[in-house]
Amino acid sequence: MEKALRRLGGWRSICMGAYAAAVVLAAPAAAGAAGIQPQASGMLDCNGHSPIQRSVTVAKGCSDPLSIENGVPTRFEDNGFYVGHDEPIIKFISQQPGSGNDVTWRERLPIDPAQDPTVKTPGSDVTHWFELSLAPWFSMALCNPLSYPLNPCTPLSDSNRPDPPRFNSGGGGSSFLEVQFYPPGFAPFVDNISCDNDHWCASLHINDLECQNHFQGCNNNCIEPTNFGWIQRDGIPTGPPGPQLANAATFTPNEQTLRMNPGDDLVIHIFDAPTPDGAHALKVQIRDLSTGQSGFMQASALNGFMATSITNCGGFGFNYEPEYDTAAAENVIPWAALNTNISTQFEIGHFEPCKRVTNPFHFTFGTFSDRFWSDCIGPYENTAPPDGNPNPEISDAPCWRKGFRHGGAAPPNLVTGCVLFFAQNGDLDYDGTSYWPDWPNSLTPGPFPSPFLQQQPTSNGNPYPQRQFQTNAPASDVDCHRTGKGCAVPIPRSPGQFYPYWTQAMVGGQCVWEFGQMPNGDNFGGPAQYGGPGVHFPPNLEGAIQPNTSCAR
Repeated sequence: MEKALRRLGGWRSICMGAYAAAVVLAAPAAAGAAGIQPQASGMLDCNGHSPIQRSVTVAKGCSDPLSIENGVPTRFEDNGFYVGHDEPIIKFISQQPGSGNDVTWRERLPIDPAQDPTVKTPGSDVTHWFELSLAPWFSMALCNPLSYPLNPCTPLSDSNRPDPPRFNSGGGGSSFLEVQFYPPGFAPFVDNISCDNDHWCASLHINDLECQNHFQGCNNNCIEPTNFGWIQRDGIPTGPPGPQLANAATFTPNEQTLRMNPGDDLVIHIFDAPTPDGAHALKVQIRDLSTGQSGFMQASALNGFMATSITNCGGFGFNYEPEYDTAAAENVIPWAALNTNISTQFEIGHFEPCKRVTNPFHFTFGTFSDRFWSDCIGPYENTAPPDGNPNPEISDAPCWRKGFRHGGAAPPNLVTGCVLFFAQNGDLDYDGTSYWPDWPNSLTPGPFPSPFLQQQPTSNGNPYPQRQFQTNAPASDVDCHRTGKGCAVPIPRSPGQFYPYWTQAMVGGQCVWEFGQMPNGDNFGGPAQYGGPGVHFPPNLEGAIQPNTSCAR
């Protein structure tokens, strides 16, 4: 299988200038039978738990895997750490040929309040988008025979469908694409959330899973390797995208990184496209209709993207391509906790604002060093029980003070707060901004920001005729049983007793999806839209598959 992958591309790059030189200097070994061997720091494990490689950055909105115990899907642990997330989504479903490999989204970016965030009264503070969702994303299943379940995979083919009834075994090897968007206000991105304080930016982000045998046989050195590339105006990565060689430059935007203004109108196209060497690879293209600028990134071997071997974590230059022909309900990523392929999502539960932070530390990610604080003190933290009792949250780190500039590497942070990544992957006591009614409630910013305005996705001009609401939020709740008992949103023990939801409304003559607490359309029951325990993974909530009508038509 690895020989076949080397024939698909090998380790090559057509990138020029400083990046090309960095690739040559960074490669410690040729791509032989063992592949490109990992450097001391990189992205072998998106969650940062690899025993053989330091993470080059703070965890970046990794994909949430599941596991199997005695035939029952359950929470996944990475080297003894639970790595669940909170990802409310709309899954879009279609039997139309091409709907699983060619999708176009159109959205208007939100606008934050003119006032800086406040930390006074949870539920009525001034909030910005970086406090609510660190990475709204669009997804697609990708074909990769070196990712779970480690089976051969034919690109753009429904023959890769996993086995029913739970669809978490069999089928072709699968990777998880997330086209992630990052809000302004809390930079630098290499160890934080934002590119700067004024612009949105976006990436092509791919997670693999190096496990087999119903998730029981994993290589703990590289469980969830990540490829990462900014959406660039020239299409050239800022640093090596592959997990073996990724460095600080990979996660540092440059003058070619596409930066988008709040309120800009965007068209995002995700599709399979020719590469300069005559092969094909997934391409993400963003056109900013408001500024006339555009950017793209292609997940190709020529650009430095690499699949990872479960045997030794070596990397092989690889052309990632879409996995399926159609977006049928059963065509999913078999290892993901979410039952999804084509979807839109808001990654939430990763931020907590503070009055002050205590217990400073220094740390190093690859060549980047910074200072952070470990403990949050303020009204949000005070609303919940002490950390660790009864919840599993053992630290708020990393945290930073308002105005902190990270050694001059970033504009001043707009609020004191924590991104809750080091000790556990998220806000496991549900007391941060995401779980209070601090979400958009008006088309104009307010104290709360305005919402994203997302039109219905299309594939080659065709709509997606069905949809399904889902969230994996309860899976991180200690009171949610793996059978689905006690699993609900809002999380029953969350102090804010709030969970954001999708609304469909007519805005400016267009039918759009909004997310938050918007009152201007159909909210499908608010949090009730997420339904009950999932068939795919009972701790998740899954609503019924419904006709994807537009604005009550």
